[in-house]
Order: sequence, then C-alpha cells, then structure tokens
Amino acid sequence: METKTEPDEIYAAGPSNNMKSEKIHETSVTLLSGGGDKPYVFGLATELISKGAEVELIGSDDLDCPEFHGRPKFNFINLRGDQSPDVSFIKKTLRVLKYYLRLIRYAARAKPRIFHILWNNKFQYFDRTLLMLYYRALGKRIIITIHNVNDRKRDSNDTLLNRLTLRVQYHLAHHFFVHTEKMKRELIEEFGIQDFRIAIIPFGINNAVPNTSLTAQEARERLGIPANERVILFFGNIAPYKGLEYLVDAFHQIQAGRNDYRLIIAGRPKGPKNYWSGIEETISENVRSGSVLLRNGYIPDEEIEIFFKAADVLVLPYRYIYQSGVLFLGYSFGLPALSADVGSMKEDIVEGKTGFVFEPENPDDLARAIEKYFQSDMYVHSDGLKRQIQDYAKQHYSWDIVGHVTMRVYAGLSAVFDSRD
Repeated sequence: METKTEPDEIYAAGPSNNMKSEKIHETSVTLLSGGGDKPYVFGLATELISKGAEVELIGSDDLDCPEFHGRPKFNFINLRGDQSPDVSFIKKTLRVLKYYLRLIRYAARAKPRIFHILWNNKFQYFDRTLLMLYYRALGKRIIITIHNVNDRKRDSNDTLLNRLTLRVQYHLAHHFFVHTEKMKRELIEEFGIQDFRIAIIPFGINNAVPNTSLTAQEARERLGIPANERVILFFGNIAPYKGLEYLVDAFHQIQAGRNDYRLIIAGRPKGPKNYWSGIEETISENVRSGSVLLRNGYIPDEEIEIFFKAADVLVLPYRYIYQSGVLFLGYSFGLPALSADVGSMKEDIVEGKTGFVFEPENPDDLARAIEKYFQSDMYVHSDGLKRQIQDYAKQHYSWDIVGHVTMRVYAGLSAVFDSRD
C-alpha cells in the first residue's frame, strides 16, 4: 500500500547546526494521545506551545492538568474521559465506543490539517486501518511518533495480522518520529519505509512529574527505610518483557551476602496473570520480612518522586525494549541506572557516569552489576552525581531539541500540501 512521498529536502527533519536561530512558520496540529502517557504528552505539548504552534490535544481525565487550561493557541479536548479500570466490562466497552464516536466526529470538523498520533487507541487493528483511511479521506497529514516499532514482537506474541495492520498504518502515514537509529533501521528493513520519511528525536526528559524540595532522607522516612540501607528501585508496569524475575533472582543472590539491601517494586502488573502471580509468590517471604517493599498498583504523579528519591539506583532488567521512558524519568531525579544491554539502552547509559549495563536475562551478571555500583565512586559520591546526571539529561534529552525537529517537520509537511491546494 505504498503512498506517494516527497523529496527529502522538503522535510528537513534532522536537527541543524543553527537550530536556535531558525524561524519556524506557525502551524496548527492535533495531538492524538490515546489518553495516556502523561509525561510524554505534557512535555511535547507544552514545548510546541512555547514554539508558537496552535495545538489541539485529544486527551482524557488522566491527562487533564491545570497547565493545559487558559493557554492561548491551545485547546485541551477531553474526548476519552474516565479510564478507571474498576468498572464492569460492559461499561468499559460502552465508554470506548462512545470515545470512538466522539473522535470520528471531531476529526470531521477539526481545523488542524496535521494529525500527530502519539499512541493508538484501544482497538489497534481499527486504528491502524479504517481510522487511518478515514483521516486520509479527510485530507489530514498524518505523523506518528513510534515508541515501539512492533510491541507484539517485543512481547513474543507477534502474528501475521499484527504485522499486516502495522504495515498498513505505516504506509498510510506521511512521516514518523522514532527515538533511536535501531528503530529507524527496523522501520526501513521490516516495513519498507523510506529513509527520508523518518526523523530521529530524543526521548524528552520528564518535566511533568513533580520534583519538589523533598529530600532523600524525607523520602525514606515516608517509606520506613533506614538511612543506611542500599536501596534498589524497579519502577513501572510489570510485564514479561520487563524482566523483573531476573532482578528478583539477582536480589536474592546479593542479599545472601549482607542484610542491608532493600528492593522497591513499584508499578502495576500488566499482561499474563500467571507472570505476576509467579513473581509475587517468589518475593512473598521478602515482602513479609520487609527486604522487599512492594507497591503493587498505579502510582499517582505526586507520589513518584518519593520512590526515586528514596532509591540509590534504578534497575532496568528488560528482556526486550527499544528505549525506556523510566530511564529518563530516573535521570530527571539524578538517579543512576543499571540496564540490561537490549535495544538502544547502552547508548543512553554512560558507563561509570550515569550507570552500568549488564547482560540481559542473566541474574548473575545483574548481581555483579549491583555490587559493582555500590562499590563505585558513583555510590560513594552520590550527592554530587545527582546534579551531574540531571545536567547530562537536560543537555542530551531536552524538549527544546524535540520541539525544534518536530516544528520543522510540521512546517515542511504543511508547505508540501499547501502547494497542492
């Protein structure tokens, strides 16, 4: 389903040397959020506003915040509403169908000609095919930010239908943003997307989750953790590709040698129920003894900093991933990270400066990495390290860079289609 594309010089998507001085023409865009991922949506939306874009954000109760109201050239449209999981199946179904009806009606009336999809909605196959064809029939110019090129492949449950609908969506879109060179290569090699239709942007550093004057000592006091303990954090959704079981095995190894280690597991189980139940059984004794602090469920934004400030190190034991927003969330708090060497994670870890990498699916190597960290200068001089990590993240993963590249793509895409009108 190849669509006609334009010369690459029209898009001019890459960051240029004189990016700060470039004049970007005013443009209007609809951001389609899928109703979630507030840190990314907030960061991008507020940056686009600061650069003069007219933005309509399709959101939900989860995304609503004071910063989205009362701004000139910005319209927060809450089509999704409540997404609470604690309702009946029938109610969930009805509210999703109601959302799609609202979205279809909105698209028909929307003034912005650029539709920028940050996440698909509930019914992936419908979003990738019929909804995309509908947007195209309305004359919309479609940009997709791809966070996972093929998440079913990541979750080891890929199918022919999944790949086919992905291919349809990717070939109906006009342009793409990805976060790594590896993701770009996969789009080109596995889905036949032309190089010039893809722009690489950094994963913007968190500026949505509150970072108050709360100190590390105060955070530990709130969680009941003594000041002298070595605290390891696992944060985020709990799913098989996250590899939490390898961290649990590694923790048991290092805990056998000393009793001052504490593991925090904070996040909401997702995916197969037997995966989480198996881990829960494995750590049950640790939870009872207090060596594992378990916060099983959704973590409100205002509580996130408590876990990151109480921890000495963040561990990302992933089996398969492209890039992790949790890593950059940790960086925003100055927290070093230990990451499995998967996807492009190694490119975002500066060995001995912001963390260490270890062999994936290898609890022995992870245990060695944990012990290596706690013996390193990074741990000994952790107070100074936090500021260095924060400065590094602001320099390499700023929303300013993301905003400039994004606005240039918008301007190029608008110019192409304006010339056809």
